[in-house]
Amino acid sequence: MARSFPELVEKASRLPWERFLTPGQPVALRVTCHKSKLYHSEAVAERLLTALEARLGKPSPRLKPSDEDETEHPPQLLLARLVEDKCTVSVDSSGALLHRRGYRLAAAKAPLRENLAAALLLASGWDAQSPLIDPFCGSGTIPIEAALIARNLPPGQNRRFSFMDWPNFDESLWKTVLAEAAEHFSAKIPPILASDRDAGAVRMAQENARRAGVHHLIQFDTQAVSALHPPVRKGWVVTNPPYGVRVSEGKDLRNLYAQLGNVLRSKCPDWRVAILSSDEFLLGHTGLKLETALTFNNGGLRVRLGCGQVPAP
Repeated sequence: MARSFPELVEKASRLPWERFLTPGQPVALRVTCHKSKLYHSEAVAERLLTALEARLGKPSPRLKPSDEDETEHPPQLLLARLVEDKCTVSVDSSGALLHRRGYRLAAAKAPLRENLAAALLLASGWDAQSPLIDPFCGSGTIPIEAALIARNLPPGQNRRFSFMDWPNFDESLWKTVLAEAAEHFSAKIPPILASDRDAGAVRMAQENARRAGVHHLIQFDTQAVSALHPPVRKGWVVTNPPYGVRVSEGKDLRNLYAQLGNVLRSKCPDWRVAILSSDEFLLGHTGLKLETALTFNNGGLRVRLGCGQVPAP
């Protein structure tokens, strides 16, 4: 409990900050106050800095929280929540947001988050053994996540986490954990095809795949959806075509969706398909019978994943 600033400083200075911070290490603070006598979040943050200095013997510079740029080495984030005078202090162990795997430094327009791409693949029912095609690959997030799943690679294995800067971080133990995970890698990978008509987007996708260590597992092509050449073996098409919002404002995408449906019926009969879109009307123009498998917000838009099977001729 903390009903006054002196009480907050006194109790916060008793916390074992030395387990997570070195003296003088920069920190970022996020404070929320609700139904508490200490209702000024900025004043609470200042007192927490005072408590840090009292415990560690050296002031900690305060930096602004930043989770927008995954190329940064963000400061250690501390979170304090006051609810009905009860203060909970947390130390963030992740750093950059967890959806960032550490490979996507290049992004095309309206990129799909890595964890959402993985969710699409799981919701589609893809078995990680059958071929997979993404004809609107953009910066490559769906095929890269597919390769990681098929290879049984743990997400985020190549990124850095905040806990790696903690004084008690055991690097040898971390390397052991990574080595144990490597023992479960799958050597048998199905064909994964990624294409886009935008050559710049394909180059970005290739760069991202290389950083993820799966570039050799994905076939990238610069081509329109009409040039699709699927493997003989049946599989899945999982894709995130343009929505017609922001990126293609004012453009009518009905023909694109209709063309996608025609190409799939012609070249991928009996394949499973999963298409993400914010517009049920556009999904209808594929001419495919799609059932909603997943709905969520993506970039402020309510989107749905339509799943189904391409009819045989």
